[in-house]
Amino acid sequence: IDVWCIDVDRSKIERLERGETTIYEPGLDEMLRRNAEDGRLHFTTSIAEGIDNAEVVFIAVGTPSQCNGGVDLSYVTEAALQIGRHIDHDVVVATKSTVPVGTSRLVASIIEEQLSQRGAKLDIDVVANPEFLKEGAAIKDFMSPDRVVVGVDSERAKRVMARLYKPFMFISDRLMFMDVASAELTKYASNAMLAARISFMNEIANLCDKVGANIDMVRKGMGTDERIGSKFLYAGCGYGGSCFPKDVRALASTARSLGMTMEIIEAVDRVNGRQKGVIVDKLREALGELRGKRIALWGLSFKPETDDIREAPSRVVIDALLESEAEVAAFDPEAMEACREIYGERVVWAKDMYDAAMEADAIVLI
Repeated sequence: IDVWCIDVDRSKIERLERGETTIYEPGLDEMLRRNAEDGRLHFTTSIAEGIDNAEVVFIAVGTPSQCNGGVDLSYVTEAALQIGRHIDHDVVVATKSTVPVGTSRLVASIIEEQLSQRGAKLDIDVVANPEFLKEGAAIKDFMSPDRVVVGVDSERAKRVMARLYKPFMFISDRLMFMDVASAELTKYASNAMLAARISFMNEIANLCDKVGANIDMVRKGMGTDERIGSKFLYAGCGYGGSCFPKDVRALASTARSLGMTMEIIEAVDRVNGRQKGVIVDKLREALGELRGKRIALWGLSFKPETDDIREAPSRVVIDALLESEAEVAAFDPEAMEACREIYGERVVWAKDMYDAAMEADAIVLI
């Protein structure tokens, strides 16, 4: 398969052309280099060049949260606009970005409007193909997916997408076709369910602290029930990253826009917000006054094997500790530079985990 990657950021494209990845993901450096050297992977800032002769065009741009929890679709609509202006042949357009129900229909209307203005008569199918990749394990998830969800409304689009994903379905067919709206909602529903399990277990863990129970024992007792299962039952300091917080809020916002209140989903978000402050409460309980105390943080990204610090619990903890005039010494194998851009020299950036722990009053594994 010949793949063209398009981005408006010239500096990002230049880095990729040099074989430098712009995010940390295990195995990605080598995969990028190998496929670029073999002539299968190309990078450009020109949408006309990138989509020339393409059979499938993926829209995989960011969909950040708005202040009301809704989704900012400006990057998606701009991508659709550019496709409509430059496409000169029949094509399938796949929305890979996480988008609310109805977005694929919006993308189709924008493209059709541009084609109409140009007097072009092309067969454009827009499908919903949400991604279910986990940061830190994205390559494995893509090469061996537990499912590939595609929302289609034409047989032609179904044939094209089936052919595209056929190489990944040799062991078992995990390709699921459904209507477009159901595919768009499946992504949000999946992330909301996982986030709900995390917030639920964090509330159980907080109750364990009060009654003297062991959350690890409770987790094991729950997880052996096949109706519940053992995954996503680990208590902690709250979820972060680019998906769960944004998607939970977006789902709640979609419901509100339709006159509904998703009470469980909104509670999941509230519980998670509170949970990020539990670490600081525990430090105050253990140390009393935090002013002048040295607190070591092991881990800064929202999860291991990534440099992503978006909505990471570590940032809530660092902010609270600095406000309490504590000294913060931090180490993370991948996310140090991203955090340094935010906090500068207000945080001691350790050379390794042991350096961070030197003379610390407490160590936080976060």
